[in-house]
Amino acid sequence: MIVTVSRLRLAHWYAVSTRDLVLASASPARLRLLREAGFEPTVMVSGVPEDLDDDHVPSLVLSLAERKASAVAPRAGDAVIVGCDSLFEFEGEAHGKPTSAEQAVGWLRRMRGSEGVLHTGHCVIDGSSGAKVAQTTGTVVRFAEISDGELDAYVASGEALVVAGAFTLDGRSAPFVRGIDGDPGNVVGLSLPTLRTLLARLGIEITDLWAS
Repeated sequence: MIVTVSRLRLAHWYAVSTRDLVLASASPARLRLLREAGFEPTVMVSGVPEDLDDDHVPSLVLSLAERKASAVAPRAGDAVIVGCDSLFEFEGEAHGKPTSAEQAVGWLRRMRGSEGVLHTGHCVIDGSSGAKVAQTTGTVVRFAEISDGELDAYVASGEALVVAGAFTLDGRSAPFVRGIDGDPGNVVGLSLPTLRTLLARLGIEITDLWAS
């Protein structure tokens, strides 16, 4: 009986979230990160073009994240909206998703054995009040010495064309990253510690957004 009561209380504690969460991104990696952390967001694609119109990468990803969240907010009602954008900064240049296999190969050949910074801009809007907060988080990424054969096989897989910087930590390119300094989730596309910080600035407990 004691065990049964404890289980009932536990089930009650994991109640349905008190706030709806909207992800203003089509990224399956960001959606997966949120789901694995206990959320079940509604996906609303912003349609905002990812124009690289700023040479300062941290401010660029922050601006894009804000534009995405703001574009979705009018459709999201009282929900909490999260917008993100990621770019890899290498040797002072911003690398988004490569536009061709040739470009991906060129990037990866330069990056192997070296390091850069993956920047992700995060913007959270409280739909009930309209309040908005934003922050950029950076993670240093160090690459292994990737052979030409490995590099060509990886690019041929197609993954390099759909991720910022032509690599990710949660896919085929993971073995080519020899280390990072910072939050690994940020490299995938969304920093959960950053999200918690931004929600707290809005007076929202991250646990209020957990799904049942």
